[in-house]
Amino acid sequence: MQVTETLNDGLKRGYAITVTASELEAKVNEKLAEAQPEVEMKGFRKGKVPMALLKKQFGQKVMGEAMQESIDGAMNEHFEASGDRPAMQPEVKMTNEDWKEGDDVEVSMSYEALPEIPELDFSKIKLEKMVAKAGDEAIDEALANLAETAQDFKARKKGAKAKDGDQVVMDFVGRVDGEAFDGGAAEDYPLTLGSNSFIPGFEEQLVGVKAGEEKAVTVSFPEDYQAENLKGKEAVFDCTIKEVKEPVAAEINDELATKFGAEDLAALKAQIAERLEAEYAGAARAVMKRSLLDELDKMVDFDLPPSLVDAEAGQIAHQLWHEENPEVEGHDHPDIEATDEHKKLATRRVRLGLLLADIGQKAEVQVTDAEMTQAIMNQARQYPGQERQFFEFVQQNQQMQQQMRAPLFEDKVVDHVFENAKVSEKEVSKDDLQKAVEALEDE
Repeated sequence: MQVTETLNDGLKRGYAITVTASELEAKVNEKLAEAQPEVEMKGFRKGKVPMALLKKQFGQKVMGEAMQESIDGAMNEHFEASGDRPAMQPEVKMTNEDWKEGDDVEVSMSYEALPEIPELDFSKIKLEKMVAKAGDEAIDEALANLAETAQDFKARKKGAKAKDGDQVVMDFVGRVDGEAFDGGAAEDYPLTLGSNSFIPGFEEQLVGVKAGEEKAVTVSFPEDYQAENLKGKEAVFDCTIKEVKEPVAAEINDELATKFGAEDLAALKAQIAERLEAEYAGAARAVMKRSLLDELDKMVDFDLPPSLVDAEAGQIAHQLWHEENPEVEGHDHPDIEATDEHKKLATRRVRLGLLLADIGQKAEVQVTDAEMTQAIMNQARQYPGQERQFFEFVQQNQQMQQQMRAPLFEDKVVDHVFENAKVSEKEVSKDDLQKAVEALEDE
């Protein structure tokens, strides 16, 4: 077997691989000899079929397997000997297309090698960690928001008209073609106007009603309504309004605290402070991570595989195009050309991606099964009622697993660098931290 270099230009590599006819024949004979003890054929006992007959019967199939294994073996030997790591799947093709049995097999292999990554001294990296405390104002604001979610309703003055957001307590009976239907009636039903919990168009017609008033509401059931007998049908609901109530925020006291699982108001405030400071810490980490990536980008400069940069630029251009054209959900759209700006961003991402991967490999950073399971569970919560199906889908989908593992790995590598860099803390206000986060989003 011969491997001859045909191209060595930057990171581009090309090789000609020759598998001689004698090597190929030896491989075929070896595979047939391995299989012979298990082969059964009419007229022969198991394991006693002559080699010449085996070759005639199975030679073509085994030849193809032997050819593929020989080429794969030559490639693996090359990568082990050279130390090259291909950036993407190598392009391999047979060059003697008129090959026939008894000829040497000639193959060309080309790829872009991953670059050598320089060693870095992380102790030279200086970072500032923003620390924000949850002040009384932020805690009170969060408490007010909680009180609003736990709102109650109190009766409006007699004769007051219902507004959007008010609660209307009523009896109603719904009829289609003059006939009442199952599930179309209720007594003392509390309906919040604007909640969109009833058929489209129903709640809007109750805006302006008063207690003691009777109101006929005419609506049409949607064409995709779950009840087959009501799909697309017009219905009239005779409503008797009993009360009109306005929303009032719950009082901020111990009773409110117990609604949210705390022993008392002081305990609820402590929980809120802890949650807020966890949010602040997450935001501060994002700011510090960007600073770290900026520092790393300044510290390194090495050749990048053009194929990786082009692929990343294409993905960036495609993603940004869809963000600007949200109405286009599929990929049935014109080709999207990557601009110089996309390529500049892609160059940074590829360089930092290769650098972080190298740092993680050298530091033996691993994403544990427990961390992956937790990540899958967190994402599964976005699909209420389908958590199990999502979990099984990820378990059976290697590409999805890789997509979820990559950010976990990157964060662990970043934490590794944080631990070895010089990090100083700076106490800041919530507003200053928010401005720093907004600056990230603007870049």
